Amino acid sequence: MGTRQPEQWRRNLAVLWLGTFIAGMGFSEVMPFISLYVDDLGHFTKGQLTIYSGLTYAVTFLVIALVSPLWGKLADRKGRKLMLLRSSLGMAVVIGLMGFVTNVWQLIGLRFLQGFFAGYIPNASALIAAETPQAKSGNALGILTTGYVSGNLIGPVLGGILAQVFSIRWTFILTGIFLVIVFILSATLVHEHFTPISKEKQAQAGFWLGQVKNPTLIIVLLVSTMFIQMGNNSITPIISLYVRQLMGNQGPITLVAGIVAALPGISTLMAAPKLGEYGDRKGTQRVLIFGYAFAVLMYFPQGFVTSVWLLGLFRFMIGISDGALFPAVQTMLTKNVPHTLTGTVFSWNQSFQALGSMLGSMLGGFVANWFNYNGVFIFTAFSLLLNFLLLWWLVPEIRQWRGPASKEASK
Repeated sequence: MGTRQPEQWRRNLAVLWLGTFIAGMGFSEVMPFISLYVDDLGHFTKGQLTIYSGLTYAVTFLVIALVSPLWGKLADRKGRKLMLLRSSLGMAVVIGLMGFVTNVWQLIGLRFLQGFFAGYIPNASALIAAETPQAKSGNALGILTTGYVSGNLIGPVLGGILAQVFSIRWTFILTGIFLVIVFILSATLVHEHFTPISKEKQAQAGFWLGQVKNPTLIIVLLVSTMFIQMGNNSITPIISLYVRQLMGNQGPITLVAGIVAALPGISTLMAAPKLGEYGDRKGTQRVLIFGYAFAVLMYFPQGFVTSVWLLGLFRFMIGISDGALFPAVQTMLTKNVPHTLTGTVFSWNQSFQALGSMLGSMLGGFVANWFNYNGVFIFTAFSLLLNFLLLWWLVPEIRQWRGPASKEASK
């Protein structure tokens, strides 16, 4: 660690910001067209199309949830940079091949493999967390979050243009080319100070939770990641339908729905670095408490709005809570596990995030079916409130935000 150049972590951050931006753009530019692509691959009834589209979407998250811990263990043995290269090159090939499929089962098979090769974002986060001085880690992770969020914002717009000008198939092929660029950037410009850990030494250490000082804190933080992602994904399937309802099925519904869907990302982009920097100075716990309180306060009214403009305002505000919650959880994980376990913990974090994506999509659909679209927002607010109460009850560190919590920033 002593040979580390003072500014090298900044270079890593700049390169990985660009890498996560391109990766985020690549993933999100194909997602809106999955169901349309499935429809092009056969003659399906409405029910079959819904089932096949759902399966195509969900299979990736299921595989991510299952294999991420294995990749994380390997990352702690072989290094996070190697995992960045595995993920970017593997997904470049897999997503590129999706442009050549001839039936839905080939697409589902490749989506399965996409989940197997996933992991660029969490490994980028783990590398930044391990290579950045602790006093700067909150700010650095906040900045890195904006890379992925920015890519996610631009991706659907770029994907729409590519699909319109060329075809949906070319959108997959060009995404594969973008990910080859990410592979080259990661291979040539990212530097990691890593001491390999043998398989035997890792086995002797036992299960990773036994090696941390406060396993309860880590488990609760991982569950919190699941709840936060579940809240985000419970809204995703119904937001355009809710916009259509609020607009009385008249006007440029798809355009307005796209803008409303993009608003949280814009505010996350603006808020995450500032909130991360504030957490480094005053204590990450404060940022976490603010994020939960603000999210609950902003989700509830969304179930009662009568104007699409009010919905847009509240969706913009939700991005601020996202900019607080995700980086704050990652920062607390970073500061409470040994450096040798960073890859493992961030991969488990990805597993719980993938579970949140699956559960959110499923529960959002069920709740909307039972209680209409309004109920989804109220359900999400209660879920995050429950998550916060769980944190408050099980993690004493959260309750110390007024005093000792701020000391971590001054170390």
